[in-house]
Amino acid sequence: KSTFYSWLKTYREEQENNKRKPVNIRNFHLLENKVARLEGIVKILQSVSCTARSPLKDKLYAAEKLYGKYSVHMICEALAIPRGTFYNHIFRNKKDNTWYSKRKEELRIRIQEIYDENNQIFGARKIAAVMRNEGVKVSEEMVRTLMRDMGISSIRQVAKKLYEEEKRKHKNYLNQEFNPHAPNEVWASDVTYFKFHDKAFYICVVMDLYARLVIGYKIGKKNSTQLVKSTFRQVYLKRQPNTDLIFHTDRGLNYTSKTMADYLRSLGITHSFSRPYVPYDNSVVESFFSSMKREELYRTKYKSEKDFYHAVDKYVIFYNTKRPHAKLKYKTPEQKEQEYALKHADLPESSDRQIGS
Repeated sequence: KSTFYSWLKTYREEQENNKRKPVNIRNFHLLENKVARLEGIVKILQSVSCTARSPLKDKLYAAEKLYGKYSVHMICEALAIPRGTFYNHIFRNKKDNTWYSKRKEELRIRIQEIYDENNQIFGARKIAAVMRNEGVKVSEEMVRTLMRDMGISSIRQVAKKLYEEEKRKHKNYLNQEFNPHAPNEVWASDVTYFKFHDKAFYICVVMDLYARLVIGYKIGKKNSTQLVKSTFRQVYLKRQPNTDLIFHTDRGLNYTSKTMADYLRSLGITHSFSRPYVPYDNSVVESFFSSMKREELYRTKYKSEKDFYHAVDKYVIFYNTKRPHAKLKYKTPEQKEQEYALKHADLPESSDRQIGS
């Protein structure tokens, strides 16, 4: 009874406050998200036999059954359980491989968030410290292992001679000149991630900078060299570029790995790299990711992984064929490339490159 009146009081206070707020799109979306969150909490409370005031043991038992059906944040909010306490409870059940795998996936997501929130400069020690401050029992070694699996690491200061060597090895051939004269002269690539049902999905894109055309993409559950290599290979086999191709990326471990370097070298491709901490060096692909998230991914609640994959595919098609670009004089990427093809239709095409493994 007291809980009901407490909620009623809070509701009336919020209603009074809302009268003072201007009605706009942002407030509407905030309210929409809040309603969705509260509806989720109500569903959770309706599905369990305990309440937020029940003994912790009973709440953890109920929460464990909901794990995977709702987000950890929502479960813990509904049952008033500290997230660190819930994670630790799940971790103790690591003999059950399913629970242990879910626990590691939760850790990966939080590690990626902390890593990105702090400009990718935190290593395993600092990330583990942040998580422990949040109440999560996790060792530095566990964080280091998961970061290695994810292909991420902290950015360290290097001596001057190593810095010079790095500049020589990872040269920027574009210097923010994103206007090649023809298709298949410069490709750019990057990876972004998107969380769906508390799982991280990594979207790797390859774009031809002549027409800003997305010529290939793949979605993976790990930000790995294998993901970027397979995406590039798929595009290379399809396009068969016959020019001195430049492939521009950031300096992530997935792109700077020996495997990727050897593969590109076998194809005679020049690898160009963005400078550290300069996102504008790969701004065209960054802009695509920003548009996709703003116009599609953040606006839609997907019911399944299949729906999410389909939405990405649909957006790439829309971006290439329907969405006009100011930089292309309000033509679509596909129109821009087709115009080039029509102008040069009489030129012979040949390719004598061999595909690397």
